[in-house]
Amino acid sequence: MTGTADNNREGKPQRMPGAAMTEPELDAWFVREVLPLEASLMQFLSRNWQDKSEVEDFCQDVYVKVYETARNDPPKSVRPFVFAIARNLLIDRVRRAQIVPIETAVDLEAMNIAAEEPGAERSAIARDELRNVQTALDHLPRRCREAVMLRKVEGLSLREIAARMGISQNTVHAHLVEGSALLADILYGQKGETRRKA
Repeated sequence: MTGTADNNREGKPQRMPGAAMTEPELDAWFVREVLPLEASLMQFLSRNWQDKSEVEDFCQDVYVKVYETARNDPPKSVRPFVFAIARNLLIDRVRRAQIVPIETAVDLEAMNIAAEEPGAERSAIARDELRNVQTALDHLPRRCREAVMLRKVEGLSLREIAARMGISQNTVHAHLVEGSALLADILYGQKGETRRKA
């Protein structure tokens, strides 16, 4: 920056690399370096957070954390810095939620997040639950099971499932509704009573 060189000639201390930025420098840096990453950041957050209505707020939280952190310790590489903060905030939210949807668990695993090693009892319970889910899936009619697996495991949209299965989106929706109801009946022992009352 030209201003820092002039300041140096006038006897004022030059800001060292890694030193805190002034407010105007921080604002200019943020607009120049961080804001252009918004499209990629939103895509990353959308892909890794199940509740899409929270993604914009999440993005703002990332910006606040980036701004506050960069004030005292400006990063050398901005993109990895921003995405590391986004990843850490995702992890914190998941831990706070204490309920980890399957989709989130898979995505966090893909981000190479080290998980705390569960105890033997928790591992056994988790294995039992997975076996129960697999058994329940095996009891679904073939087309329902296929639609549920494509939606819940592979994360395909209704349109993609319809194309893959060669059926209409309405039929896919019907398979998903039926599959979800049957899974609830099998896993939670409702035997259809709740659905009949509704």
